[in-house]
Amino acid sequence: MNPTSLSPQENDCVKSPVITSVVEHDLCIGCGLCAALCPQGILTMQWNCYGEYNPVETSLCTTECGLCLKVCPFADSGENEDTIAKRLYGAVPGIRHRSETGYYLASYVGYSERHRPTSASGGMATWLLEALLAEGIVDHVICVAPTGDPERLFSFQVFDTPEEVRAGAGSAYYPVEMSGAIRHLLTVPGRYAVTGLPCFLKAIRLAQQRNKKLRERIVVTVGLTCGQLKSRHFTDYVAALAGVRGEVTGVRYRGKSPDQPANNFYFSFTTADGEERKIFWNEGIAETWGNRWFTQKACNYCDDVFAECADVTCMDAWLPEFSGDPGGTSLLIVRSGEMLNLIEECCAFGKISVASINISRVVRSQRSVITIKKSHLAYRLYQDELLRKVFPKKRIRSSSNLSELERWKFKTICAMQRQSREFTLKNSCYLKDGVSSLKGEMYWDLMQLRLIRFLSFPFRAVRYGLELVAQTLDRR
Repeated sequence: MNPTSLSPQENDCVKSPVITSVVEHDLCIGCGLCAALCPQGILTMQWNCYGEYNPVETSLCTTECGLCLKVCPFADSGENEDTIAKRLYGAVPGIRHRSETGYYLASYVGYSERHRPTSASGGMATWLLEALLAEGIVDHVICVAPTGDPERLFSFQVFDTPEEVRAGAGSAYYPVEMSGAIRHLLTVPGRYAVTGLPCFLKAIRLAQQRNKKLRERIVVTVGLTCGQLKSRHFTDYVAALAGVRGEVTGVRYRGKSPDQPANNFYFSFTTADGEERKIFWNEGIAETWGNRWFTQKACNYCDDVFAECADVTCMDAWLPEFSGDPGGTSLLIVRSGEMLNLIEECCAFGKISVASINISRVVRSQRSVITIKKSHLAYRLYQDELLRKVFPKKRIRSSSNLSELERWKFKTICAMQRQSREFTLKNSCYLKDGVSSLKGEMYWDLMQLRLIRFLSFPFRAVRYGLELVAQTLDRR
């Protein structure tokens, strides 16, 4: 990990390295690549006490080959998103690089009219996966889709037709793991496209370096921007907030209402007894999301916002001129020449409505996430070094360079993240009765955040004015 990591002599040699170095330090994101590739087949993915996926040993490790650790996105493999992406895209003609986005060939804004109504934003991710199948670029698509199983509402699934892909459209703010899908890929030949969050795709790229079948069969990766991955208790909590009383069997996380802007979407929940409840973003979801309640601890150490290891990355157009459109709009960062040709060809034939957009505006659309994954992470690393905590090596250097207000905000949000995870251990039935109890525990932290926002208003006003000037310059 780092100078404060445990030495091999201090680790229990009969445990898998990923267990002792990552899971036991609460740094596992639950991607499942270790379980899929373990040569002994002794790892399986299971829920932990926080409602997150972790690998669990079914028997003791006897070979200690270390492959599980080499493919872990939060282990110190010696690789990071910069080194991985440079090998993938550094030689692409016309490629450029920014510290926020990694490599980029082109950036677009737009939507697919056909896919927009049932998708989270402009439907471009769903369109792209369908187009890859329709154009014969891939034979199979691995993406997240609903299951109907209350114990596992979403999972990675393998689809072979555009119709199947369309059925899985939409966001899933829910833990998923890839072990089953990767095992399928290793068993069934073909060309695959894989969608995933930044850390999941980093794990795939690490695994491709060590597995020939993965290198040959995964021909396209589609990334999704990410600020945090929630535990399953996030869904339980929001369902309770919406007034759901039965067992949830289905969730739609990004429903669109024609009388609401795109940034006030709704979650809808379906229960086993047929009940359906709906709750909008500004009715309590935003408070839970923005304050990192039920966020996995590993997310605190991720510095990749734009899925830098992906051939193309899709995201919401959280910019003033687009976020008010109830239909939703997508932004794309393209790194692969093949993906660039596909997008330009389909745009020319009117299959999608997209236009080029300055990369600086794409960066601006994710400003708050970048702050957390860059500035706040640098300060977290600084604190961890002082306390001699175990943490993974990062591209970002530790720094104490945060304003007093930002430090106060950082400390307050960290406290709420920790409290929300601990609350689930003490209140296993909170999803029925504990909404007010959890909010009660957060009361003073929420009051502090209100005071911080009030005190920082002048700075935010100046920043907003500067952004308006920058937007004007970008459009020229």
